[in-house]
Amino acid sequence: MIDYESFFSRAAGHMHGSAIRRMGTVLAQSREIISFAPGYPAPDTFPWSDFSEIARELLSGRDGSVLQYGPTRGYEPLLESIAGIMQARGVRTTRENLLITTGSQQGLDLVARVLLDPDDVVLVELPTYTGAITAFRNVLATMIGVPQEADGVDLDALDAIHQRVVGEGRRVRVLYLVPNFQNPTGLLIGLEKRQRLLAWAGRRNVLIVEDDPYRELYFEDSASEADVRPIRADDDGGRVVYLSSFSKTLAPGYRVAWIDAAAPLTAKFELAKQAEDLCTGALDQRVIYEAMRRGVLERQLPILRCHYQAKRDVMVQALRSEFAEDEVSWPAPRGGFFLWATLPAQIDTENMVARSVAAGVIYVAGSAFFIDGGGHNIIRLAFSAPSHEKIREGVGRLAAVVREELAVSAAVSR
Repeated sequence: MIDYESFFSRAAGHMHGSAIRRMGTVLAQSREIISFAPGYPAPDTFPWSDFSEIARELLSGRDGSVLQYGPTRGYEPLLESIAGIMQARGVRTTRENLLITTGSQQGLDLVARVLLDPDDVVLVELPTYTGAITAFRNVLATMIGVPQEADGVDLDALDAIHQRVVGEGRRVRVLYLVPNFQNPTGLLIGLEKRQRLLAWAGRRNVLIVEDDPYRELYFEDSASEADVRPIRADDDGGRVVYLSSFSKTLAPGYRVAWIDAAAPLTAKFELAKQAEDLCTGALDQRVIYEAMRRGVLERQLPILRCHYQAKRDVMVQALRSEFAEDEVSWPAPRGGFFLWATLPAQIDTENMVARSVAAGVIYVAGSAFFIDGGGHNIIRLAFSAPSHEKIREGVGRLAAVVREELAVSAAVSR
């Protein structure tokens, strides 16, 4: 029998499966389970008729390049359209700064492979996005978490951690942030704090990786376009690597996202991408471009904000109805897909998964988003995909599970 373990690289030995993907597997096994686990867009928001018409025209055979290999950098008209999106977000950019990627996760992988050596330090929000944890872990970087306040990263803690790490002779390369409606907490970094973070990065010679997939999904009762201005918009020195995506606004199945960064960085990301996939799918890019050119994206955005705001409201109302005040708390999501719920301290949400699945509801345990072993009594609830009815029913099931856990805990403690 072959000992395959002896063939694995050091990086392979540190790879871990995604907790979110594991929950997706559970969902696939039973359609009776109500899922608050993966942050999937709602399929009923997809512009199906527009996509159908676009695909019919693109696949007519009149243009052979639709199904051909394309440039690594991306489809030129789409790059120009993305430059227009960035300008609308307050960022002055050019084609030399832009690279289209096969989803934002590829962008994170390229950033990790190009910027980080084994044992380099990445500072991350605590908690942080699991996909970033995976990308940084795969290149054997060291992640150190920085606690968050109500408006994002604690700047005093950030600087103290940086100085301690540098004082130990270690190299801090990157600060990774999700400023808008962070996955998993839903937090929004304040505008003043964004400017202070940029200034801090300049003083300490650190690059900021700004991951911004939820920017357009602000809720009009609590946030505005002014609140979601990218850190990159004030980046005159080329210190910010900005990632964004069409997955949450058009459809994730097309796997079209982009990086906007200083030209020397983007050129190196492009070389790394050539080793991964040569080019993002030509058909996917053409569909996205046509959706932008025809105004589909512009029409979608207010629909999405209204749709997800309503679902947020339903989940909040259900939590208030089903739980006692001392059983659950959460920061109010001002946009995005997620609600970050803290349960009583005696509950271990990882251990509670089995009971929850048996009751017909799933979530992602908070520990999946912590790199320091924290989050044992926290859950991430995605309200984006389930219907209003399923949200109410699922929260009711979850409340029953929590009360069972509390009863068991009380019995054990006696």
